[in-house]
Amino acid sequence: MNLPPADSNRYPSAPPVKFRHVAIVGKYQALGTRAALDEIAHFLLAQGCDVSLELDTALNTGLTSYQTLPIEQVGTECDLAVVVGGDGTMLGAGRHLARFGVPVVGINQGRLGFMTDIPFEDYPSTLADMLRGNHEEDPRLLMQASVWRDGVCVFDGIAINDVVVNRASSGMIDLKIDVGGHFVARQRADGLIISTPTGSTAYALSAGGPMLHPSIGGWVMVPIAPHTLSNRPIVLPSHDEIVVEVMGGREVSANFDMQTVTSLLHGDIIRVRQSAHRLRLLHPVGWSHFDTLRNKLHWNEGL
Repeated sequence: MNLPPADSNRYPSAPPVKFRHVAIVGKYQALGTRAALDEIAHFLLAQGCDVSLELDTALNTGLTSYQTLPIEQVGTECDLAVVVGGDGTMLGAGRHLARFGVPVVGINQGRLGFMTDIPFEDYPSTLADMLRGNHEEDPRLLMQASVWRDGVCVFDGIAINDVVVNRASSGMIDLKIDVGGHFVARQRADGLIISTPTGSTAYALSAGGPMLHPSIGGWVMVPIAPHTLSNRPIVLPSHDEIVVEVMGGREVSANFDMQTVTSLLHGDIIRVRQSAHRLRLLHPVGWSHFDTLRNKLHWNEGL
């Protein structure tokens, strides 16, 4: 008996992935991270991806059976980075990867998760779709920040959230602030926050600053406990350079995303300008910044 030819479309295979080589970056200090990263790696392999672990993630979790890459090679060799942890993990990875233009997906194993917005329990269904190109891209403005001493640059780096000038001892610090080449104020305060729209829901919000939608091209400048109460938060255009000079105070430092710290001396100058790079965050289709705010800040509870 002659059987009809097999219908190759009857059991179609999954569509090919858009992102062929995927790197995993993890928050390796947390309990249970090893098992979570191993599970995600197996999932990505099953989806048809080549998988690498960021080198420090692999070494600190003992997951050495996978290919490992230093973070810079993740930027040059991978099509996508999956960051597993909280926003702090995303900040650390994002600063390295932004200059390479590698898109980043965040799976939340932290607390708030404004940028790592995919709940761990939802990643199989959500990530499978995103790997095949069904996603929304959310480019984020970054700051290029530098510290100058006697005309010499002693620090230069990228900030995703904010640049904070503050004190480590008692007493206020004295800062001179210029924006776009124009003198703005001489400010005595506990410190000053210069924030991106991404960072406007972090330290700047705690200090009384407004929340900015990520698509707004602006910075928020927020004084910390100013001596003059009329010194209030202000929204500035991101194309203007902000220059802060340390005029006085003890044990003054500059923090970049609260992860990199540089001690400052009187006369040091901090320059903050818009970076040429963007952080390419990817979200599931239908993602909304307002949904994130409502969920993370518990709006509408009790209604």
